[in-house]
Amino acid sequence: MSMNDVGSSDLKDWAQRVKELRDSTITEVGRVVVGMERVTQRFLIALLAGGHVLLEGVPGVAKTTLSKTLAQILGIQYQRLQFTPDLLPSDVTGTYIFDRKANEFVLRKGPIFCQILLTDEVNRAPAKTQAALLEAMQENQVTIEGTTLPLPHPFMVLATQNPVEQEGVYRLPEAQLDRFLLRIDMGYPGPKQEVAMLKLHSHPLVPVQQLFGPELILEIQDKLAHVYGKDELLTYIVDLAEASRQHPDISLGASPRASLCLLRCARARALLDGRTYFTHEDVQAMALGVLGHRLILRPEAEVEGKSIAEVVRDLLNTVPVLGL
Repeated sequence: MSMNDVGSSDLKDWAQRVKELRDSTITEVGRVVVGMERVTQRFLIALLAGGHVLLEGVPGVAKTTLSKTLAQILGIQYQRLQFTPDLLPSDVTGTYIFDRKANEFVLRKGPIFCQILLTDEVNRAPAKTQAALLEAMQENQVTIEGTTLPLPHPFMVLATQNPVEQEGVYRLPEAQLDRFLLRIDMGYPGPKQEVAMLKLHSHPLVPVQQLFGPELILEIQDKLAHVYGKDELLTYIVDLAEASRQHPDISLGASPRASLCLLRCARARALLDGRTYFTHEDVQAMALGVLGHRLILRPEAEVEGKSIAEVVRDLLNTVPVLGL
């Protein structure tokens, strides 16, 4: 589909507006959390692409604070759920309870019935509870005791995860990891950023401004499919996925869903930059965030000290971009 199919001037106006929203969002986040420009940009990419985000980092690097701040800026219904080892699936989705006054069973909805769900420390709960999220993340619906109920739009899961090396955490199943559009690693701030953080929190924090709303988010998401890309770029995305499946250090390569996610993220990155087209640079910039949590290293490669980031860099260095 070309840009002319939706009107290139209309799309250009939207692209400029989205770019301004991106800059304003980064400014608002900076009122509460220091040094989160890159993370904020990645979050907005996932928002525009209609996907879910996995925030990973050690405790205390402001994963939860950032998530709550972004939810306030979005201006949509927000719920937070703390995952624990004894959390049950019904604690996520809800359950039917008996109402004595009405003499019937009524549904008590769980926290998943919202527009943005912050699942804090998602990998502290066992696999059975993790499975309660899968239908919601893929189909935007939940099934409770045989009754299927739709979730509101837009719907986004923003999950924070502790490193597997931490005590009391589980490794998320591959099927669930594949349903996260992006994984964002949050490391420690630099010394200057940490000093700036201490200064910022020495005074009362200024409330952040709401910049979005449900209708605006859905409108922007509708524009994403019209961001133009040459057929050679679609072939490049498929070639990257295929190369990951044949890489000697990888036991599980990128799925077709990963290819679709990479395309959506490349388009969203371009739109946030104020462009109506995406390039191979957009694809390469999003490759690690989209593929990193989906690829599984062979045990031999892990023993040799190789990392997923190195494999993704190898893929980007060896797979050619046709038409350049």
